[in-house]
Amino acid sequence: MRISEFLSPPAVVSDLKARDKQEVLRELSAALARAHPTLKAERLVEVLREREKLGSTGIGEGVAIPHGKLPGLGQLVAAFGVSRQGVDFEAIDGKSTHLFFALVAPENSAGVHLKALARISRLFKNPRFRASILEASTVEAIHALIVQEDARP
Repeated sequence: MRISEFLSPPAVVSDLKARDKQEVLRELSAALARAHPTLKAERLVEVLREREKLGSTGIGEGVAIPHGKLPGLGQLVAAFGVSRQGVDFEAIDGKSTHLFFALVAPENSAGVHLKALARISRLFKNPRFRASILEASTVEAIHALIVQEDARP
């Protein structure tokens, strides 16, 4: 599984304006809805919020992977956003979060969903990669960096 299979440039936000967790979820949901016009941003926000109620998806080191499952969804979809100022996302390390990878999976796709979460988590463990994403200023550059890093063995 490659991230490029479920993350497209229209779903990348190079400069999130959000100042809090709820605004981040709204912006990422709007990006997903733009990239996948059959999806409704309001419903995506609900799905992501429901998962956040179980505990923050802020995994630390400035990274969060909000995710959830949506009944009736045909395939795994994702959005990615960069917050230059950082947001308090209640991350496990207590630090501000700058990199957000929202993932929405079909309701009955536990295997695919878990593989995608593991892949994203592994990718963003690399401090040089995280720094390069923060230095990139365009959607195209950010998407290219993610695809390039994901292609490494």
